[in-house]
Amino acid sequence: MALISLLLLAVLLPYLSHSASVNVGIINGTEAKPHSRPYMVSVQEYGSHVCGKSSQLRGKAKQSKTVNWISIPKTNEGIKANSVCSVAGWGKTGSFKSGSNRLLETKITIVAEKECKKLWKEDLTPRMICAVHPGGTCEGDSGGALVCGNTAVGIVSFGQKDKCDAPTKPEVFAKISAFLPWIKSIIGKV
Repeated sequence: MALISLLLLAVLLPYLSHSASVNVGIINGTEAKPHSRPYMVSVQEYGSHVCGKSSQLRGKAKQSKTVNWISIPKTNEGIKANSVCSVAGWGKTGSFKSGSNRLLETKITIVAEKECKKLWKEDLTPRMICAVHPGGTCEGDSGGALVCGNTAVGIVSFGQKDKCDAPTKPEVFAKISAFLPWIKSIIGKV
């Protein structure tokens, strides 16, 4: 069920993006240990990475060391400010750098909703979570999971265009728990 839930969240990406911030690699990241994030998928077009996903399956998957799902929240809960979480992806490693052919990961810190709202103003809704460097995301990481503990709490959504390695605003993620009623309504039909 969690796998299907994350797949459904991929549908939300267009809803969450906006014209001021369409570009969202991993900044200040390190190479992830092989198979340490078996829920991550590189979506490719003509053999080149386009974006990440936290799942990309049409049916049931056979769990293994290399293929697995990640938990999602069970209730519409908030994430405490200053919580240290992580993100991973194959996107650009800087605003004007190329993407990585290896999965990179980094830590990122959750920002209080009130503080983030001051900076993003009307672009931020209650269905979003903000986080700041030392690490972060860049173009090509959209769709990847924001993971706190062992739970995917957000989906990489947007940041400042051409400023992923020197942002002045927090990065923004879709808040998975805010979409639980919709996810459950869709899963009930599968």
